[in-house]
Amino acid sequence: MAVAARAIEDRPQLGILMMLVAWYFFAMVDVSAKWLALAGYPAFQLVFMRYAGHLVISVGMIAKDGMALDRFRTDHIWLVLSRALLLISATLGNFYALSYLPLTIISAIMFSSPIIVCFLSMTILKEQIGPWRWGAILLGFAGVLIVIRPFGETFHPAMILPLYNATALALYSLMTRRLAGIVATETQQLYLGALGTMLTLPFALWFWIPPQSLLDTALLVGLGVMGWGGHQLLTNAHRFAPANTLMPYTYSFMIYIAAFSWLIFGDVPDFWVVVGALVIVASGLVIWKREQRK
Repeated sequence: MAVAARAIEDRPQLGILMMLVAWYFFAMVDVSAKWLALAGYPAFQLVFMRYAGHLVISVGMIAKDGMALDRFRTDHIWLVLSRALLLISATLGNFYALSYLPLTIISAIMFSSPIIVCFLSMTILKEQIGPWRWGAILLGFAGVLIVIRPFGETFHPAMILPLYNATALALYSLMTRRLAGIVATETQQLYLGALGTMLTLPFALWFWIPPQSLLDTALLVGLGVMGWGGHQLLTNAHRFAPANTLMPYTYSFMIYIAAFSWLIFGDVPDFWVVVGALVIVASGLVIWKREQRK
């Protein structure tokens, strides 16, 4: 018997708390990945460890009540796999970008994702977009240009990767909303870990570098544990509160990242990165406010 999806409950405070902790875990994943990337570990090895650990925990969570194959099935397999592929590709792009860019720049660009969600809602879901939300979309993309400065000396080609990642995460978000309440969190987690592990295993073996210290080993293992924990909380948060309630709290990630970047790597964002990030956040909050009124 397949794992049943839990019914959606109305407990917004719990959903908000889950979002705050989930994004803390995601920040720790990025900080750990940057540390390891700077130490010379290849991106494919990091992505493999991220999803292999995720897979082991997911199998354990489902198998604790029995290993019958029916428990691993879902009637929405293609949606679940497409959702997983989007996140896996975004993770790979993110880990590559971490070798070249400060965490603050990557997080600022990637947080144009809610703006892209709004744009995709119009093009894919055929929702009506009013002048306020159109203005917010244009404002958000202006903020991205301020951060990237494509014609300035600070531009790096790796900045293209976070733009793809933001688009992939926007589609991932739409699919997460679609699957919430109809496919169990544990099932979504299982397929995410399995697909990520299988796709990256050959490349990880080819480029593999043995861990050089106990700290490196702990961080490599922690990629999977914290990644699993973050997505477990993120997916479950949508069971307790609607997306419009949860959306503003995703920006806690940028606070975590800015703090860790300064404390661990000594990276202080320049004036234009801060301005661009604030513009992106403002545009996302405008969209959120209009969604609430809607």
